[in-house]
Amino acid sequence: MNTRPLMLSLAVAATLAAGCTQKAAAPQSDANKLRTLGSLQFKPCSLPSPFPQGDPLEAQCTTFAVPEDRSKQGGRTVALNIAWIPPRNTSDPAADPVFFLAGGPGQAAVATFPGLAPGFKDIMKDRGIVLVDQRGTGKSNPLNCKNEASEQFGSDPAAARTWIEGCIAELSAKADLRRYTTTDAVADLDAVRKAIGADKLNLIGVSYGTRMAQQYTLRHPQHVRTVTLDSPVPNTLGLGNIFAGNLDSALQAQFALCKESPACKGRMGDPRAELQSVLTRLRANPVQVTYRDGSTGEEVTETMTADHVAGLVRMYSYMPAAGALLPQLIHEASQGRYANLMALAKMMQSDMQDAMSMGMQMSVICTEDAASMVTRAEDADTVLGNRMVEAMAAMCQAWPKGDKPADFNTPLKGDLPVLVLTGEFDPVTPPRYGEQIANTGLPNARWLNLKGQGHNVIGAGCMPKLFAQFIEKADAKALDAKCLDKLAYVPPFTSNNGWEP
Repeated sequence: MNTRPLMLSLAVAATLAAGCTQKAAAPQSDANKLRTLGSLQFKPCSLPSPFPQGDPLEAQCTTFAVPEDRSKQGGRTVALNIAWIPPRNTSDPAADPVFFLAGGPGQAAVATFPGLAPGFKDIMKDRGIVLVDQRGTGKSNPLNCKNEASEQFGSDPAAARTWIEGCIAELSAKADLRRYTTTDAVADLDAVRKAIGADKLNLIGVSYGTRMAQQYTLRHPQHVRTVTLDSPVPNTLGLGNIFAGNLDSALQAQFALCKESPACKGRMGDPRAELQSVLTRLRANPVQVTYRDGSTGEEVTETMTADHVAGLVRMYSYMPAAGALLPQLIHEASQGRYANLMALAKMMQSDMQDAMSMGMQMSVICTEDAASMVTRAEDADTVLGNRMVEAMAAMCQAWPKGDKPADFNTPLKGDLPVLVLTGEFDPVTPPRYGEQIANTGLPNARWLNLKGQGHNVIGAGCMPKLFAQFIEKADAKALDAKCLDKLAYVPPFTSNNGWEP
């Protein structure tokens, strides 16, 4: 999830392939333009790749109107943006499609999926993939706050409250902000299932998408064939105070790789101690930094704060390849050289702004997790500290709350086949979360913890093959996961040139 600008949460690193929009496909004859799935009619479209040289993903696209408030008749509707990737096997396709549920909360499934599509290659042979932009994201009445103060409040609770009040005023003209919760989205998902004529679904959720998957399964178990939870949070947990401690634990594990490398230890010393020194210095005295803007190439001078550093460290720790750069970046900053770190922090902030729907995120978190927004003494000296929780609590005091079912935090139980995936170094959803889910009332669940990986692991190593086998056979216990032993740790960079001097 993600809470901006410092307030970075369960989003998704590899799931940050956002900012993509649908493009019209090349002109075709009218006879070839339309395809039908259930009662929905689709037109060809192309989903752009997030990679510079990547090919677009050919799909079929449509919209589907659902009531914004199901307790009212004749009220406003939300046009859900839907993309469908038909199976390559057109002669005998499987009847149960795969529904991909994106992270955040606030990411759009249609924009996010192309970055993850290679991991679904084997699955797409026989099964269609259905992507629904959750209400409030992507092109499903997106709740994006535009007021200028959004980049300025940092972690100050009073400033955060002022900014969010402006956001509420801006968005309330187009949406009832109480109706953009996970519970509302689950009802939308089942409406889409009915519309396409599917009796059973295969659910794959990443990060916040695992909450969606668990909630849908709780409400509609009879319509679920398999569940895959990649980087999950247990249904029982609130998201308020899990971030600070989880990040510090992940950093400790990642920085241990530097201590184990003579080259890294010799040049960088103790990255965690250097990071603490940098944060302490910047909290006392923010500094003016001149850096080169990554998008324009122009030199820019701005004030660098501890929040910039904390946010960058958090987001880089999502991905092992990026995390390998942290000791070097932190070491440069400890010596007063902040330009590289500032440029990367600003670029990451811009990417996050494009990738996330802040309004939808607030509707979800403030309705479902506000009670867990409490400060804790044990978090005071962590990288994130209590600043994120304090700012989020202030914003949630103002944000309109939706309905949270009494059984919302019930653990997922039952006989359904469930595959649970975690990354050893995940800074947000640590391995113990996956272990807890798999071992609590799910006799047909299997938990796989991927060595050296961060957040969102479905595409790592041989995992796509195992994932495809699970979807095909609906049996997590039978998977031969020895191939995951080949996963290797990414060595920490010791200079700008790579792993060794």
